[in-house]
Amino acid sequence: MNGGFRNKWAVITGASHGIGAALARKMMDEGANVCLIARSEAELAAICAEGRRKGVEAIYRAIDLRNREALEELCAELCNTLPAVDFLFCNAGKSICRKIIDARDRLHDYDRTMDLNYRSVVALSMALLPQLTKSRGSIVYSSSVSTLYPAVPGWSAYHASKAAANMWLETARTEFLVYGVKVKIAYLPLVHTPMSEVNRFYRNMPAMSADKAALVLMRLSKSLRFSYMPWWARLTAPISHMIH
Repeated sequence: MNGGFRNKWAVITGASHGIGAALARKMMDEGANVCLIARSEAELAAICAEGRRKGVEAIYRAIDLRNREALEELCAELCNTLPAVDFLFCNAGKSICRKIIDARDRLHDYDRTMDLNYRSVVALSMALLPQLTKSRGSIVYSSSVSTLYPAVPGWSAYHASKAAANMWLETARTEFLVYGVKVKIAYLPLVHTPMSEVNRFYRNMPAMSADKAALVLMRLSKSLRFSYMPWWARLTAPISHMIH
């Protein structure tokens, strides 16, 4: 990396495993202080212990971001306790593949997916906007390259939640310019993580590593670009809509 993270504060959601854990470690290697958010307390505590050994400040909050009351309390706490917020990495996510006909009695599938993939992004972004404004910081969202393509069966809950977050962030980008806050979307391809490995079809497919994805997020946070997407998506996504 080219630097620019030393002594900065980064809030990272979904930080206990996969991309989030890799991102936390790489940010701490660069000298950043971190506030890590996820459900798995033991993993968060271990990563923070690594950070303190590296000489940075590292704190965590073990909560389920789908719990609206807990999220509200977290937002209030972070506003009042964090000395600064230079980067907000909204990386927590829930993946679900279930056809609509099979979800007729499972409306909670949509509620939970929307709460994590969309609502928590909005809540944290708005709550931390004053600190991000003061630091002229960045919001970086881990989206999916699949949202750039036509809809496919089975992914209604996941794609709807990701697309909602994409559109909110595209709007926030225009509105937050006056505050000096940068908004970024990373349209990531398949990444080998514990979440993706649940789907047996993905286990042996070519995919990006969590470490590589973390580097993508870090570079995007410092880039003048609004978004990241793989080169092949820039070529094929527009064509896919024309022939769909």
